[in-house]
Amino acid sequence: MTPTKKRPPRRPCKEHTYTVKEPALLLDFLIATMSDKSRTTVKSYLTHRQVAINGIPTTKYNIPLHKGDQVTINFTRGYRLFQHKRLRIIFEDDYLVVVEKGYGLLSMATQNQKTETAYRIVSDYVKREDPEAHIFIVHRLDRDTSGVMIFAKRQGIQETMQRNWNKTVLERKYIAIVEGTIEPPQGEIRSYLKENAAMQMYSTPNAADGQLAVTHYKTIKNNSRFSMVEVQLETGRKNQIRVHMHDTGHPIIGDRKYGSLCNPLGRVALHAATIRFIHPITKQQLFFESAIPPRFEHIVQ
Repeated sequence: MTPTKKRPPRRPCKEHTYTVKEPALLLDFLIATMSDKSRTTVKSYLTHRQVAINGIPTTKYNIPLHKGDQVTINFTRGYRLFQHKRLRIIFEDDYLVVVEKGYGLLSMATQNQKTETAYRIVSDYVKREDPEAHIFIVHRLDRDTSGVMIFAKRQGIQETMQRNWNKTVLERKYIAIVEGTIEPPQGEIRSYLKENAAMQMYSTPNAADGQLAVTHYKTIKNNSRFSMVEVQLETGRKNQIRVHMHDTGHPIIGDRKYGSLCNPLGRVALHAATIRFIHPITKQQLFFESAIPPRFEHIVQ
């Protein structure tokens, strides 16, 4: 029997992280920061995927950097590549993975779908580097909701963020396309949410009978049929935005469960656009943004 050859251990990587103090383009920042390196050497780090911004590798020279961004150079080897058509990693460190989830992708497994989920995709990604690694969902998005979603790399971090969610998350905004025109165009919706036997949420005025849900909304633009609405959550209840838009008489298009009568985009038109929160370990304030889907823009022109 031929003995199995063991893979030689990888050399420990030599990394250094720089904090951006003033806005700059990436290549200019690297050249100014590593003044002992030649321009050719600095450009080679980019070419060989040895540069990461906020934990995400890049090969692009002209990315704009903002104050507080973290730029890491791996002087030993290039960073691993992650590509998936339905999910994009926008931040990663030793504690968190922040992703941009596409619509139609479940956050986690159900009885009918166990493999093609955001959880499985991110789990497979972290296990490529460490087979013993685990990830934990900090907050979920519905299947048809696209946008920013957070995973933790340790269960304790997940539990800490969930337990202190209202203090940790400083801002969370969504973009929705709703039927008709909401009047007034800006306001607050406040109710108590309860779930019925069919697992559908609904509003009740009885404080003792549900959980308080507060939603702030602002109409960005509209046409004769639809409105684009920016929604900011003060609380994070299950299906909160969908219920509250239904309560206004202007449900989110494509959301048959909560009263929509049309589906011109072939999906529930809800997008998790931004999140700003305090990192549970570093205590740094982080902000992530996902661009409004072009089809949302087109339908309200």
